[in-house]
Amino acid sequence: MKRKLLALLSCTTFAGLCSADTLTIERIFSDPALGGTAPRALEYSPDGSRVTFLKGRDEDYNRYDLWEYNIADKESRILVNSDSLHSGHEELSDEEKARRERQRIYGSGIMEYSWSEDGKSLLFPLAGDVYYYGLDSKSARRLTETETFETDVRVSPKGRYVSFIRDQDIFVVDLKNGKERALTSDGHGPIKNGMAEFVAQEEMGRMSGYWWSPDDRHIAFLQVDESPVDKVTRSEIYADRIDLIQQRYPAAGRANVKIQLGILNVETGKSRWVNLGNEQDIYIPRVQWARDNLLTYQWQSRNQQKLQLRAFDLKTNTGNTLLIESSDTWVNLSDDLHFLENKDQFIWSSERDGFKHLYLYDLSGKLLNQITQGDWVVDEVEAIDENQGLVYFTGRKDTVIERHLYRAPFNGDGKIQRISSKKGMHDIEFSQDASGYIDKFSSVNTPPQVSLHNASGELTTWLEENAVINGHPLHPYKADWITPEFGTIESPLGHQLNYRLYKPANFDASKRYPVMVYVYGGPHVQVVTNSWDKAFNQFMAQQGYVVFSLDNRGSANRGTTFENPIFKNMGSPEVEDQVTGVKFLRTLPFVDSENIGIFGHSYGGYMTLMSMFKAGDYFKAGVSGAPVTDWSLYDTHYTERYMGKPETDADAYQASSVFPYTEGLKGSLLIYHGMADDNVLFTNTTRLIKQLQDNGQQFELMTYPGKKHSLRGKQTRIHQYTMIRDFFDRHLRKDS
Repeated sequence: MKRKLLALLSCTTFAGLCSADTLTIERIFSDPALGGTAPRALEYSPDGSRVTFLKGRDEDYNRYDLWEYNIADKESRILVNSDSLHSGHEELSDEEKARRERQRIYGSGIMEYSWSEDGKSLLFPLAGDVYYYGLDSKSARRLTETETFETDVRVSPKGRYVSFIRDQDIFVVDLKNGKERALTSDGHGPIKNGMAEFVAQEEMGRMSGYWWSPDDRHIAFLQVDESPVDKVTRSEIYADRIDLIQQRYPAAGRANVKIQLGILNVETGKSRWVNLGNEQDIYIPRVQWARDNLLTYQWQSRNQQKLQLRAFDLKTNTGNTLLIESSDTWVNLSDDLHFLENKDQFIWSSERDGFKHLYLYDLSGKLLNQITQGDWVVDEVEAIDENQGLVYFTGRKDTVIERHLYRAPFNGDGKIQRISSKKGMHDIEFSQDASGYIDKFSSVNTPPQVSLHNASGELTTWLEENAVINGHPLHPYKADWITPEFGTIESPLGHQLNYRLYKPANFDASKRYPVMVYVYGGPHVQVVTNSWDKAFNQFMAQQGYVVFSLDNRGSANRGTTFENPIFKNMGSPEVEDQVTGVKFLRTLPFVDSENIGIFGHSYGGYMTLMSMFKAGDYFKAGVSGAPVTDWSLYDTHYTERYMGKPETDADAYQASSVFPYTEGLKGSLLIYHGMADDNVLFTNTTRLIKQLQDNGQQFELMTYPGKKHSLRGKQTRIHQYTMIRDFFDRHLRKDS
């Protein structure tokens, strides 16, 4: 692929060369994608000869095909056109629908894939069956053809088997003879083998429940028994029907699944069970093989204040604890456990000093040294170069609003070198030998770009330069594109709060403009970053609004001191900090301080309600999307991490609910919710609207039949955001 001469043409700079179209909500959610069709699921092949990825089509950015970039001939080409194997409507199983909702992926065609260890073939599910693509034959072989949906498909490390989940059991196909075998057979009803339970998928980021040993001889798997979990009858309301769904939903304070960790012998099909200890009310958030015969797993207490890394030796049939992390609030999970291949050592991340950093241990659990340290956080380990004694990681060492790639030696001498150079957000995927990496980069002025680099950061080639030049979907709108400003505000308690502010189009310092505050505010999320932003924020700024966001206490990447104030106190420090942001806005001469609105979805919907109810003097209008209204209605793993249990911390739950504060509503309120939401149950909204009605308080309501938490679908999104714009126009604009 030849590098284009123009990397990014900014019509703001070269206004005379461009004629801008008017950005509309319809255009934001139409084809082709406004920010370009940047590929996703990027991976190096195991031999490093190519990079594979999934790419949406220009005519339908939600329909994905499998592509490759061949490093030798420097060409991109399609490997598998999904239509050649299956076209038309895909009828997903309920399990697969839920799994994709948990993964936050949406679309059709080839949605995921995996490589064989030898780099000669790829595996992917499509329309409920399993396909095996050989690079030599350049053809896809269908491995299954059943009415039942196969999920969580993968190739074993040595390439001898393909494994998948069917009907709540683990199956393998021997690739030499094509024979299929069920390795478990008791998966039915509440018993699920090799599958991730609801809270593992939604809250732990664990989408699988089984793991191959490096030598193909064993599969570690979790067996979950959902029978203790309450059955909730949930109404999924569609346009033409109401489905009554029996769902096992582990609400805060209620029972979780029972869980066992087993190890299957692939040849014999026999299982042995790991002794997890006397305490059964636990979580197993991570499982990982350290060696062919050494399995590790992370054991987490129900209150999440203790996390143990444990090991089980298959040869001796014994286990031991390698290390323990503990906290008076909670211990965050990560994916930063990496075992060295040539030494009996591993790298682990911990927040024990208040910031997430990397540590080196030996396999006995002895701490050897701390690799990184300082008042900044590591995002994640990206690669390990054992020959050079280096670990590559992303982090926030230079600024919290950008993610950069760094490397540091194992010996912990503190010599950290930054590799990435462009200011913005870098998502990194390394080759297996750590010789090069894929960089998916964006900034506030640059839609996602994908490039290849060597380990020192030098550009090798572009996979998708995505240059905004003539012909790019964004090009007609660049002349009016607004660059936001970043800054910090000091809170009354001395915290530095980061904000992002868009000034309106055709800004006139002598005028006063209405404000839309876009908020999330919850843990493990950061809104204020130098990254390609939601086009709706850009749209509202172009419509004449100041658009403002602030990361309050409790949000991510600032260390435990910044995050922990929400412990058993959700909805208080976050609102206090958002009010600090509004007080700052009121000092700006171009802000119409009487016309400030707030909008958020999910935790942001909760934040909108709490801000409108507890700080009604500061917000004239608010839009609350799919909000939690009572934390006792939300799931165990998320809620209890921050709030404890309802039976022991009833006062905290009451204080963090929106219901004690509803009479504080002074401005105009719009609530919307998907009527088939299985994450933040629709009950959250029905309880709220009932109380507002009982209070005699007026509000606006929009419900979306058949829609889940994310409100997927282009037309749905157009309706949703048009409604939000119209609501703010009616209540915040003096000229409306």
